[in-house]
Amino acid sequence: MDSFGIILARGGSKGIKNKNLVNFCGKPLIEWTINHCKKCKYIKEIFVSSDSPDILNFASSKGVSTIIRPDVISDDLSSSEDAWLHALDYIATKKGYLLDYVICPQVTSPIRETKDLNEAMVKVKNEKLDSLLSVNAIKDYFIWKEKNSKFVSENYDYKNRSRRQLINTKYHENGSFYICKPDILKKYK
Repeated sequence: MDSFGIILARGGSKGIKNKNLVNFCGKPLIEWTINHCKKCKYIKEIFVSSDSPDILNFASSKGVSTIIRPDVISDDLSSSEDAWLHALDYIATKKGYLLDYVICPQVTSPIRETKDLNEAMVKVKNEKLDSLLSVNAIKDYFIWKEKNSKFVSENYDYKNRSRRQLINTKYHENGSFYICKPDILKKYK
């Protein structure tokens, strides 16, 4: 099963300047994700897609292939899907690779472990899935919001709160990684 890792790392973060190169526990943030991909036994090659020369140079220094992302899909309103599609087109056109799956780990999830990627790929293979995403299971996730300068419960009735044991499990998309067949991404974005 040939899979590639595509790591998206924009240079223009507004919240934290140069976020992807900021030191996190002794390494630049992006290095954690690069290392997870390098240790994943299902990833044949890793690509970093970025508009930032600094990020691309860092990725190259770590032995990772790079893709220059155009400005038109590198701003605050650009979607990950557009960047992944651009990367897939580059990989198919410039490298001539046909892949079974693409693994897309997010740089902002450095505490993910390589075993998470490996176990996800085993699940994809064994269950013949076309896509998979990482989630957190949550039982008692009560959300409040501000409305007219007061706080109100948004996803439950606070006057009739269920006991935790009776609450159905929900799943929260955590953004750590996404896996899919390239054709599925192209067809459904």
